[in-house]
Amino acid sequence: MNEQVTRRHHVSSARQRQIARERKREAMVKRRPVPDITKFERTIWFVQDRLWYIQRNPTIAKALLAVPVTALFLYIAAHLLAGRIFPNIWVVGIYIGDMTVDEAATALRDAWYDDLRIQLVDEDRTWTASPSQLGLSLDARQTAQSALGIGLSGIPFGNGVPPVVEVDYLTAQEYLLTISEEVSFAPVNAGYKWEGDALVGVPGRDGRMLDVGATLELLTQGPVEIAQRLRLQLVTNRVEPDMVDPIPYLEDARQLANQPFAMRGYDPFTNEFIDWRTDRDTFTSWLEVRHDGLTLREETFAPFLEALNTALNESRDQQEKELYLDRAKVMQEIQEAFRSRRSNVQFRIRHRPTVYTVAAGDTAYGIARKTGLPFFLIEENNPGRDLSQLSPGDTLSIPSRDATVPLDPVASKRIIVNLDTQSMVAYENGVEVFNWRISSGITSAPTSPGIYQIFSHEPVAYGSSYTLCGETGCGQWEMNWFMGIYEVVPGLVNGFHGAVLLPDGTYLGGNSVGTPYTLGCVMSRDDEAKVLYDWADEGTIVEIISDEFSPESDLGRQTLGGQV
Repeated sequence: MNEQVTRRHHVSSARQRQIARERKREAMVKRRPVPDITKFERTIWFVQDRLWYIQRNPTIAKALLAVPVTALFLYIAAHLLAGRIFPNIWVVGIYIGDMTVDEAATALRDAWYDDLRIQLVDEDRTWTASPSQLGLSLDARQTAQSALGIGLSGIPFGNGVPPVVEVDYLTAQEYLLTISEEVSFAPVNAGYKWEGDALVGVPGRDGRMLDVGATLELLTQGPVEIAQRLRLQLVTNRVEPDMVDPIPYLEDARQLANQPFAMRGYDPFTNEFIDWRTDRDTFTSWLEVRHDGLTLREETFAPFLEALNTALNESRDQQEKELYLDRAKVMQEIQEAFRSRRSNVQFRIRHRPTVYTVAAGDTAYGIARKTGLPFFLIEENNPGRDLSQLSPGDTLSIPSRDATVPLDPVASKRIIVNLDTQSMVAYENGVEVFNWRISSGITSAPTSPGIYQIFSHEPVAYGSSYTLCGETGCGQWEMNWFMGIYEVVPGLVNGFHGAVLLPDGTYLGGNSVGTPYTLGCVMSRDDEAKVLYDWADEGTIVEIISDEFSPESDLGRQTLGGQV
């Protein structure tokens, strides 16, 4: 009895322990967190499940495979039937996929001539040009046909179709010659600059020159590659400067740069001087070293000269902006000053051609006397015009006044002739040196007013007139101490002279002086003519004034009405 009770108790205890363990396990399971399952994981499980199912059902697999194949076939057929280029096809960066040949040709043509730019490269310098400027012409239709023929090669990574391009050699050559000046740059010879108060040398630098022939060869040999890359490598050659080392002429440069450099402009018509100066740094920038010494650097001097020309005309009306400094002459004068180590230079102020507007009562001959120009110069400057038929408002082209002053003027000497008072005054450095009576031309052969200069000396010169012509020929007269001052017509010169020996052996002189008497020349007493002949250098300015031509110089105004 006790044994059964004991066994029953043992079984009951074991069952209770088992139940407790199960309850504990259930409690632990309830407390353990359930992991989250993402949509992506569910999708993966779904796909894996379906693939497992398809693998075990071949009929379904074949049906599913047939769908994309059929779609691809229909897509290809649609493009072929419509004549369309397949996707992902490019030409020189222009997308033409899914276009017909006509559409692609139009797109290519528009882009080629309107949008595309080819980069021209020389080391770190670049320019751009259109294909047509470089003579590159595109066969747009043939290019589109080529793109159609490559099929599906653009899928999936894309495909570039080479353009069909031709080169017009002459067009390309003309363009390269046009840009040659811009691409090329001259070598820079050694020079100098200031660092504080010290003048130091600046070594010369190489230049570059566009090789048009070699660049054309690159262009004609590889137009397709150039069009595809949109890049043309220009061929340039290095050009060495004349002088790299500035040291040999450093001391000469110091002598010039350490003193002010004075520039003076002279207008022989108004007898006016204009002075210019520049700062030390600007002047030093003009110095250039060549093998034969210091000279003027053109590229740095040119802007300064341009500023001077602008300043000369600042107070003038637009139509009267005729004054200028001749670049070649000015540079020559400065270079000569550098060579001789002079710190001053004088330039001549020049005059441009002008336009004259005809007023009521004007005649061509009167305009010549009013403007101070021999009549034949106005005729030559207006070819094809009937100068006897002028109306108010007409315009005449007036040549440069410099035509009457061809030689370098002698600024220190000036002769003033007054036709109204039949007198003459000569000045040297602004001081009167001679003053006497003269005889000018008669009414039928008048002396031309204007501003001229002495351009020849002849102890004895010869002249003649149709009035001296007869059955035995034309007689001529001899003029003492002749100095030419202007041409009446080419080859016929009026000038100063003294006594005249007539064909009949008699002298014209003495008693004739003081009234118009000559055939256009200016006659003085023979002894006075000799004094003037010896004093007046070639280049001396002669200002002939009258009621038709007012004085333009200070000395001309000073003598007006003051002669004996």
